[in-house]
Amino acid sequence: MNFKDQPIISMRNFSREMIDHILAAAEKMEPIARGEERSDLLSGKILAVLFFEPSTRTRMSFETAMLRLGGDVLNLGSVDASSIAKGETLADTIRVVDGYVDAIVLRHPKEGAAHLASEFSSVPILNAGDGAGHHPTQTLLDLYTIKRESHLEDLKIALAGDLKYGRTVHSLCYALSLYGAQITLISPKELRMPEEIINDIIAKGAKIKEVDTIEEAIKDVDVLYMTRIQKERFPDPAEYHKVANKLKITAETLKEAKPELKIMHPLPRVNEIDNKVDDTPHACYFKQAFYGVPVRMAVLGLVLGAIE
Repeated sequence: MNFKDQPIISMRNFSREMIDHILAAAEKMEPIARGEERSDLLSGKILAVLFFEPSTRTRMSFETAMLRLGGDVLNLGSVDASSIAKGETLADTIRVVDGYVDAIVLRHPKEGAAHLASEFSSVPILNAGDGAGHHPTQTLLDLYTIKRESHLEDLKIALAGDLKYGRTVHSLCYALSLYGAQITLISPKELRMPEEIINDIIAKGAKIKEVDTIEEAIKDVDVLYMTRIQKERFPDPAEYHKVANKLKITAETLKEAKPELKIMHPLPRVNEIDNKVDDTPHACYFKQAFYGVPVRMAVLGLVLGAIE
């Protein structure tokens, strides 16, 4: 399976076989990701990190992944300190930067920006989030977390929170449909999953149910995937305040859960998961953040042709 020089833009470009191949490669990367082994697999390679939106986990885990494999990182830094502040277009920025590096990780507030960048780049573009669009490596690390901490086959999963604007849940739903998952959607009516996405994933084999509260789903699911209500995605602040704080997990909520339930969250959280939940065996979100390193190591190794 050849990933060399291929852009990573959307989970819609992935088959189940391609996903399984990346997850298997990630598992082999774990000892290096933990610092238990050393590697120079990507020695001499340079990764550009172009983030036009704030990020902690995605940016740092890509940088860590590259450094753990012996490569180097070139970071754009603050947009305000670059030529973008002078009016340079994304296309021109990509054309310039691809002359310096072997791959580019891009996060941008506009949906479709990663696809646009890939049309102007001579090196692989790795989409680290484009507005309310796609975030494929987040989905891959989510799938890896589920595989490591629960199971992908015959999975019952609930997705809760912002299902309208949340790019992580859009990509994850599509990927889970390839595994025939039973998916329960939990959100305020204002933040329901778009109908076209629901229809698409049903057509691909997923079973979908929609409910209004976490309590309606907590007894039956293997994984509860929480998301924050994303204030920055709301055109109208008044609409945000109408739905903020509507869904929250507490220790009390978990009394009806299966003992083996795992709670995931792409982070950052605001107040949708009470801090007391962190100390329960259900909490999986900090492990999930770590799993981004071996998964992104696998992606970088594959697109740069260092592994097959």
